[in-house]
Amino acid sequence: MSAPATTAADLFTDVPPTRPNSFAQWRALTGRIVWVMATKGELVVAAITPLVFAVGFYLPLKFVMQVKGIHYAQYVMPIIVLQTMSFTMMSNAQLAAFETLTGLNMRMQTMPIGKLVPLLSRLSAGLVRSVTSLAAAIGWGYMIGFRFIAGPGQAVLFCAFSLLVGTVLAIGADGLGSLTKSPESLSQALTLPTLIFGMLSCGFVPEAGFPEWIRPFARNQPISQFSYALRDMAQGGVTWHVFWVPLVWLIGLAVVFLPMAVWASVRRS
Repeated sequence: MSAPATTAADLFTDVPPTRPNSFAQWRALTGRIVWVMATKGELVVAAITPLVFAVGFYLPLKFVMQVKGIHYAQYVMPIIVLQTMSFTMMSNAQLAAFETLTGLNMRMQTMPIGKLVPLLSRLSAGLVRSVTSLAAAIGWGYMIGFRFIAGPGQAVLFCAFSLLVGTVLAIGADGLGSLTKSPESLSQALTLPTLIFGMLSCGFVPEAGFPEWIRPFARNQPISQFSYALRDMAQGGVTWHVFWVPLVWLIGLAVVFLPMAVWASVRRS
């Protein structure tokens, strides 16, 4: 007696459904973004940008600060690092806005891709850019006289805190980028606060260099507080008395930015 014929339906009866691998998706999307950054020269720009800041700010103010007894390479290095992190922030914002503009976000929402994978892939690629900029900034800084005097432990803390600041800023920028379809307008909108908080900070000149009426803002705003902590990490070792204020600023910004970025990334247009 012959066996019953096998139908097409029988071939798929015992095949278990495949579940999407979020890790593989994240790796693929991150690799795609990093590859685009590498081939388009964005990582080269990330390495050159700190040099532009170092030359643009260190050379004009070096001799003025030396007269005041300030080792300006040590003093200005934190704000150079923070400025390079701001470029990662704007890069993430433009990438998120471009994916929204082209409909890529909407397309990925209709595919079996983890909801947070696109956001995490953009942030991971931004971290690659931040690491590139930070390594270049430290290299250029050593050429102008910057040193990690406080030792390797504080140097590691310096790098980790710098990357953490850059990541938190990138999270907020990514959220804004996912809510707009105009990368150009968003870039212009982010440039103004970046300039205001950067130039009106104690990262370039001491607090005494500002008019008295604006000193409270210059002293207490987050960029100044971040630069205080980074300067101490490089110079003599940061203490909790100095570190807790920038840490509170960073946690506060993360509490605001992270829910916004997650909601903006997973919402359906």
